[in-house]
Amino acid sequence: MSKKDISEKLKALKMEAAAEIGMSQYVKENNDHYKGDVPSKINGQQGGPIGGRMVQKMIEAEERRLAGGGNL
Repeated sequence: MSKKDISEKLKALKMEAAAEIGMSQYVKENNDHYKGDVPSKINGQQGGPIGGRMVQKMIEAEERRLAGGGNL
């Protein structure tokens, strides 16, 4: 699998995770405005839950794979 393929899969995972927790408006692909003036605390509150959900989904997928239930 190429780096581009992996990047696209991660973007899709990010979009899916954000939609699941109702935070799609904070995904860069949906909201590409300048954030340099936004405090890191606010950026973390917006993006942190998305990254956390992505990690949960990756762990769940790996557990299924290890149990013989399929791939990502």
